Amino acid sequence: MTKPRLKKTSRMKRDKRRKHHHWQVTVYYADGEKFARVYIDRDRAQKFADRQKKSPVVKATRIMEVD
Repeated sequence: MTKPRLKKTSRMKRDKRRKHHHWQVTVYYADGEKFARVYIDRDRAQKFADRQKKSPVVKATRIMEVD
């Protein structure tokens, strides 16, 4: 018999001392270049990504939580 595995949670969600989280917005351009910016507010990161997506030279944007 195998024991059921415990669900692992990320350290960022378990850390009670953390006042805010960091969100990195990566912008990928059509010419292969990329640019990244870090925000502490998820909404601001989303607004920045949405603004960048309107540009014809931007291929994609990605938002990820970083430590």
